[in-house]
Amino acid sequence: GWVRSVRSQKEVLFLHINDGSSLESLQVVADPSLEKRDLTFGSAVEVQGKLVKSPHKMQNMELQAETIHVVGPCDIWSFPLKMRERHPLEYVRQFPHLRCRNNTLGALLRIRSEATASIHSFFQDNGYVHIHTPVITSNDCEGAGELFQIEVKEKESVEKSHFFNVPAFLTVSGQLHLEVMAGAFTHVFTFGPTFRAENSQSRRHLAEFYMVEAELSFTESLQDIMQV
Repeated sequence: GWVRSVRSQKEVLFLHINDGSSLESLQVVADPSLEKRDLTFGSAVEVQGKLVKSPHKMQNMELQAETIHVVGPCDIWSFPLKMRERHPLEYVRQFPHLRCRNNTLGALLRIRSEATASIHSFFQDNGYVHIHTPVITSNDCEGAGELFQIEVKEKESVEKSHFFNVPAFLTVSGQLHLEVMAGAFTHVFTFGPTFRAENSQSRRHLAEFYMVEAELSFTESLQDIMQV
């Protein structure tokens, strides 16, 4: 895992290691002789030892280290995240390759993962066929929003052309494709990226997001749809 904190004392070395499987880190207790110069915050390590019940109330278990091997060192001076600082989210977002190590943004990604799995599970358990509707399409789906248009710009030329010989766009909805598929599979759904090109640079506007859509054939009433 990755080192979240290092605390070296005269008689004992404490590390907190996180391998991404949980927001909780594992405390590692080691002899100070195992400390190395490149054992720093942010470094990737392989630790072997005995997992034992912890005497402290803050954690149930701790690892009594027998060996510590640094598999990926980290230059703490140039590393943009600091060990004891609470970085504002706007600061962390400047580093797309590191922001997933932030607990808040990491928690959001875990929630998205669980929600995605649950959505697929619900529809699969209820007999729906998952349809991969096109991301690039020539329809605007009932004027559901402004569209991003796909164009080809030739090198060393300002001329633009239609790649498919007709205007094509990033999808705003998979609904029209689903309605066709419902004529063969009865119960269908899609869960994929959709795009809106409204020029509104606010927190309430998303240029790209994932949307769940479903279509049902042979329904008896509006209640059937509302139930889903």
